[in-house]
Amino acid sequence: MKKATITISFDSEKLDALTYHMSKKDTDLQTELEDTVQKLYEKHVPQATREYIDDKLSREAAAKPKRPVRPAATGGSDNRLT
Repeated sequence: MKKATITISFDSEKLDALTYHMSKKDTDLQTELEDTVQKLYEKHVPQATREYIDDKLSREAAAKPKRPVRPAATGGSDNRLT
């Protein structure tokens, strides 16, 4: 899935205060914003449209070729029994 970037304007002093107080509560602004956008998506996009998009994204993910897994490097030591 391709990600889009959202840019908003917000007073810098308010942003500093927000991030400061969120960090005291072990909360991340990025995560909170993503959760809020997800809730807006679920509120405003009809269920049928969301199901269509979810199905389309899952088909795209299944169609992507998997990258081959490389064997782990052994660090040059030979652990064979002789």
